[in-house]
Amino acid sequence: MSLAGKTLFVTGASRGIGLAIALRAAQDGANVVIAAKTDTPHPRLPGTIHTAAVEIERVGGKALPVVCDIRFEDQVVAAVERGVNRFGGIDVCVNNASAISLTGTLDTDLKRFDLMHQINARGTWLVSKACIPHLKRAVNPHVLMLSPPLDMAAKWFQGHTAYTMAKFGMSMCVLGMAAEFACDGIAFNALWPRTGVATSAIQNVLAGEEGLRHCRRPDILADAAYLVFNKPAKRFTGNFLIDDTFLAENGITDFDRYRVDPRKNLMPDYFVPDWMPPPKGVSLDAVS
Repeated sequence: MSLAGKTLFVTGASRGIGLAIALRAAQDGANVVIAAKTDTPHPRLPGTIHTAAVEIERVGGKALPVVCDIRFEDQVVAAVERGVNRFGGIDVCVNNASAISLTGTLDTDLKRFDLMHQINARGTWLVSKACIPHLKRAVNPHVLMLSPPLDMAAKWFQGHTAYTMAKFGMSMCVLGMAAEFACDGIAFNALWPRTGVATSAIQNVLAGEEGLRHCRRPDILADAAYLVFNKPAKRFTGNFLIDDTFLAENGITDFDRYRVDPRKNLMPDYFVPDWMPPPKGVSLDAVS
């Protein structure tokens, strides 16, 4: 397996999961278009498109940092064109950018509602649309959404209906586009973590510094995404994958190495269906 010479277009790749996926591909010598908003340092968030580019090139990849707010069509189209002009095409599209607000209906203002839907559902649809003409010319084209399985249990909506609607919108793109572009040989898949992942969202929005210790590192999603991109696109499409289950199916057995702190129980993530338990031998409890 290798992504050498392949070109990835990754949204939200200046930090966190998006950057981890980009770095894993870059180790093979892949090209990465870093499409994100952070051009200058943020007071609370680490990394910019420029620091990400340095990291990608340090591990052996080639990087093109592009300021891109996926809410705006002109910026998305321009970012895709710059990537194609620089690297000759696009082989993989990663829809990672996302907005979150775990607020109830009465506590969610319309501005926040619109932001989540513009980035999560609409942005994913728009970026995919812009990349598809170029993916049609790729040898083994993949589109990956960092989004959950479509489990319509009320518990996933209760308490944050607006966010769930927006996040599931990303997954509905997988469901529809996998069928729509099957004849073109473009794979559309979704990947989602079983546990919390140590990112700025966990630290600043959900659980603070202590919460990070109950998470797995972004590397688990990077390793899973790498395996997805090396699958034959014509045969591996329309899947809703949970990170550890998918890795276990592909021969990975050591999951403790992904823990931030093995002494802590892992924090279950949202949206993991009850009918998708951890792989055999894998526990979310602290390592004794």
